Amino acid sequence: MSRYKVIIMGAAGRDFHNFNTTFRSNADYDVKAFTATQIPNIEGRRYPAELAGSLYPDGIPIEPEENIADLIQRHQIDHVYFSYSDVSHDYVMHQASRVNALGATFSLLGPKFTMLKSTKPVVAVCAVRTGCGKSQTTRRVAHILKASGKKVVAVRHPMPYGDLVKQSVQRFETIDDLYQHKCTIEEMEEYEPHIMAGSVVYAGVDYAAILQRAEQEADVILWDGGNNDLPFFQPDIHITVVDPLRPGHEMSYYPGEANLRMADIIVMNKIDSANAKDIYTVRKNIQAVNPDAMLIEAASPISVDDSSIIRGGRVLIVEDGPTLTHGEMKFGAGVVAAERFGASEIVDPRPFLQGSLVDTFAKYPNIGSVLPAMGYGKAQMKDLEATINATDCDAVIIGTPIDLRRIIDVNKPSTRVYYNLQEIGEPTLEHVLAEKIKAPSA
Repeated sequence: MSRYKVIIMGAAGRDFHNFNTTFRSNADYDVKAFTATQIPNIEGRRYPAELAGSLYPDGIPIEPEENIADLIQRHQIDHVYFSYSDVSHDYVMHQASRVNALGATFSLLGPKFTMLKSTKPVVAVCAVRTGCGKSQTTRRVAHILKASGKKVVAVRHPMPYGDLVKQSVQRFETIDDLYQHKCTIEEMEEYEPHIMAGSVVYAGVDYAAILQRAEQEADVILWDGGNNDLPFFQPDIHITVVDPLRPGHEMSYYPGEANLRMADIIVMNKIDSANAKDIYTVRKNIQAVNPDAMLIEAASPISVDDSSIIRGGRVLIVEDGPTLTHGEMKFGAGVVAAERFGASEIVDPRPFLQGSLVDTFAKYPNIGSVLPAMGYGKAQMKDLEATINATDCDAVIIGTPIDLRRIIDVNKPSTRVYYNLQEIGEPTLEHVLAEKIKAPSA
């Protein structure tokens, strides 16, 4: 009996999880390749035999997504499974049209095929887009749960951009662990805030093995979602963050709309930054598709460690990379700090771009006059450092979730922006979580 020939379209995260949960041990399917996009330098590898299982003794090649037409024709592919996130509905259907035009079926795996069931309560924090404020929401949830006596273990959406076997199951408890695992800036931005708050973080490739490890030391599993992807674990409480600075995106991006529809709790962040019309639009969309969800309104107030270098100065602003690139945000906390503390000018980094940062701005031409903290590997971190240090400015505002100055040398005055979630009015996350998760038994 012939096996269905499959390609999994991905970006080094959801694609591997979909393979592990749905295809790895399924003899009805033969996965011929993964394709890779969004993240630089993740193609040209193999999903290793050690992780691929007995049906794939040679592993599975990872090809650039632009090769998909050739791959479909060469392997006579039957099914293509789209397996990455934070893309518009239009984009997804353009990919479907490409695949269908070549004769193959285009599919999206549903949660019942990919969500793992935990023996411990799971609180999932997801979003409708990258850059909504999910990270500070996750930190707030962790703080509330720990204050109620819980042992919280955070499990982060995958970012395995290196050796996949070594990254199969990763545990982070100290800053030294970040260096030991050779983390990129993007990984550090997600793991370090949990570590600094005293939480253990797991991430990697094989999330069944990760879940088993996390359950051994947790009262509650906190799923820290990435991009706007769906949880890998079946949540007991599903929290989705929406962004009124991008009204309508909650209904027009995949799989963010699914997160909106599935949510038990919806956090509308940035209430203090958005205008009333856009807030109304998001509220109306929530009411249309998930009227039973609990809506919590919140802000993310900022502070800086040295406002004196901003006032009256020409500043370069470094913001979170994914938020500006495929997240399509025009600004983040750094721009808010520049405006609040009286910078005279935001310096455009584009004349000073070095190395791979030139390619980043070519791929995402709408980034504008702020600098994304790109750091997918040592070479790109060096390019980021060189760009910052070449820029003609008085000071640098670091709007990323971590202090970049620990990783790169900045040759001019700099200050870091801090931000945390602050609920406005009632209900609050604390009240809602107290109702839904009981204190641990003595």
